[in-house]
Amino acid sequence: MIVVPAIPDRARARRPEHGLRVLFVAPYAPSPIRVRPFQLLRHLVGRGHVVTLVCAVSGPADQDALEALRELCAVVAVPHGRGATLRAYLKALPGSLPLQAAHCLNPALVAAVREAMASGGFDVVHIEHLRGAEVARAAAAGLPAAPPLVLDAVDSISLLFERTVRQSPVLAARAMALLDLARTRRYEAAYGRRFAHVVITSPEDRWALRTLRAAFGEPSGAPITVVPNGVDCAYFQPSQTARDPATVLFSGKMSYHANEAAALFLLEEIMPLVWRRRPTARVVIAGAQPGARVRAYARDPRVAVTGYVPDLRPYLARASVAVAPLRYGVGVQNKVLEAMAMGAPVVAARQATLALNARPGVELQVADDARSYADRIVELIDDPTRGAIQGQAGRAYVERHHNWDGSAGILEHVYEVARRTVGA
Repeated sequence: MIVVPAIPDRARARRPEHGLRVLFVAPYAPSPIRVRPFQLLRHLVGRGHVVTLVCAVSGPADQDALEALRELCAVVAVPHGRGATLRAYLKALPGSLPLQAAHCLNPALVAAVREAMASGGFDVVHIEHLRGAEVARAAAAGLPAAPPLVLDAVDSISLLFERTVRQSPVLAARAMALLDLARTRRYEAAYGRRFAHVVITSPEDRWALRTLRAAFGEPSGAPITVVPNGVDCAYFQPSQTARDPATVLFSGKMSYHANEAAALFLLEEIMPLVWRRRPTARVVIAGAQPGARVRAYARDPRVAVTGYVPDLRPYLARASVAVAPLRYGVGVQNKVLEAMAMGAPVVAARQATLALNARPGVELQVADDARSYADRIVELIDDPTRGAIQGQAGRAYVERHHNWDGSAGILEHVYEVARRTVGA
């Protein structure tokens, strides 16, 4: 028996005077760590829209996020553990549905979204990520008048999988990406006929989706609009704390294969070159769930592997240099934007800067290989004044170009276009 959480009364009854009623469907609880959906939701509410969130939750760790979300909007949380994900994967494996699209295809979650669509009087449905896409489509199927479905794809997952297959040093990550690559390409190519509008974080990812449409002979279909990531500049502010000498920081959720690959690149190839020239340099790996291979480096007194930290700002405030040595990836890297917002001098992979308008050598430094990373890191360690000037320029860049309220404004326009298209 499927138990469908009740839609809170305030979600049914309250209608904004000038704003929209948005049903926000997410495959996880948005939070300050899952920053894009959290900040978009927060700023939509701040701009006068009424949002109801239906999301999957994996356990007690999500409770803090849910409490914060309930201060903003009505929340319907549906339990979805690893067992449910595994069952969804096994059911999808013989067919053509990508495993990522099947990830949260939980009957209880689908039923909760359908109940909300049927009873809530929503103007638009905002869908977070490929993992939420099929949940919303299944919920809308058969309803006489479903609201327009807007997919925030975030990134082109097939582009990420292609790069994972070619460049990841982690065999399991390459195998999983290869398993899901072909079916993900087909699914993303068909976004245009499955959704009223598609949102993406960067021009490169938009190009990837358009290329897939052409390659699979799909009609142009729904528009694809770039809604860039922002930074909460009130939260991430430069500190008066003195920066620690010769301290290199890499941050991110270490259970994510691209972050693990970057951490290993930093520890195994870049830092040995730095240590030859600056033997006392320290490196800090800050982020949840580091794997055994990364944790093993903490035996070196020059390496700190923190695991989960509740607040990254003290680490960004103290670092001499923040690095993003990504071997592969897609979209906009929030770790780069947050470090820049804190005034930290940043050295990043060229790939991590493709979605930015920041000027290399002015607002951040760009590196292509271990030698160039080491050179840029040593230069910034040796010249704190230069690092401070770059940090100030990086902060100013983020303030100009990566504002969450501006991104929410673009999203408002997307919603209006989707409503007009479906209503035409």
